Amino acid sequence: MQKSDFYFDLPEELIAQHPLAGRSDSRLLQLDKNTGEVSDAKFKDLAEWIKPGDLLVFNNTKVIPARLKGQKATGGQVEVFIERVLNGQQAKTMLKANKSVKLGTEIYFEGEAKLKVTARSGMFFLCETLKENLPELMAAHGHMPLPPYITRKAEADDDERYQTVYAETAGAVAAPTAGLHFDDELLNTLKANGVNTAFVTLHVGAGTFQPVKTDNIHDHTMHKEWLEVTSEVCEQVKQTKAQGGRVIAVGTTAVRCLETASQTGDIKAYQGDTQIFIYPGYQFQTIDGLITNFHLPESTLVMLVSALAGKDNILNAYHHAITQKYRFFSYGDAMLIL
Repeated sequence: MQKSDFYFDLPEELIAQHPLAGRSDSRLLQLDKNTGEVSDAKFKDLAEWIKPGDLLVFNNTKVIPARLKGQKATGGQVEVFIERVLNGQQAKTMLKANKSVKLGTEIYFEGEAKLKVTARSGMFFLCETLKENLPELMAAHGHMPLPPYITRKAEADDDERYQTVYAETAGAVAAPTAGLHFDDELLNTLKANGVNTAFVTLHVGAGTFQPVKTDNIHDHTMHKEWLEVTSEVCEQVKQTKAQGGRVIAVGTTAVRCLETASQTGDIKAYQGDTQIFIYPGYQFQTIDGLITNFHLPESTLVMLVSALAGKDNILNAYHHAITQKYRFFSYGDAMLIL
């Protein structure tokens, strides 16, 4: 299976640069994963298609202000992108500067040396704090790490809108964007209708934006992301299945959580890294449906949704979305696959 099998031509003007006024104002493309039929709807009407007894599984990760701009002792600019917080003092980072950054370099913020580069592994640098701990450093100097396809600088509104309303566990450097469409009113409506909810955690890493570099997708190695699926969530999944309900993941990160925890064929509590790569031919163990945004051409995420609904069905749905001028990517519209 070739990377080019998942290519589609996306007009640049369809890449959403700002969120809509209301979270649930976005459009919703419904895709029948069995027939390939599509229909157009509004996200705020989602409750019409989610049945009482269904289980919606959300990723409650919280995006950290992971992008910091500092200086070397020489005055040269250094952009620090915190990819993963290892502990209160250490982080795996990516560094951008005019000249290569050497080990031992101290990075200054407002005239004080507050980070030190201590090691390197491939594209990542290990940095340690010299003053505040990492949460304090990010709170004082960090900015919301908007994705690379949002070409403007982060604004004050992004602190709220690039975060789900149920975000709880800090650690992601990108939002679980399918969840951005949910507001409290919609969540309350779903609950009143008898829809159940569960929360898993996956800290989305910068690797989610890395392109597939191999022509044959079987040669691609997935990046690592940390996740947690609790025993309580596993029990909710089992009860839902036993009672004839559907398990519907909100976002591809929730899919990765549930399917990682189900690799033995029976969902079990799991905490740790995952490198699960889901592409056509994969046999899903737990999820029955998915709420998701529209993804980049040739990305591992478009491969994941193709595994659930079929590559031809997905590419046809994407063609429909492009023709109907749906908004794409993080701040864009949504798709419901059932």
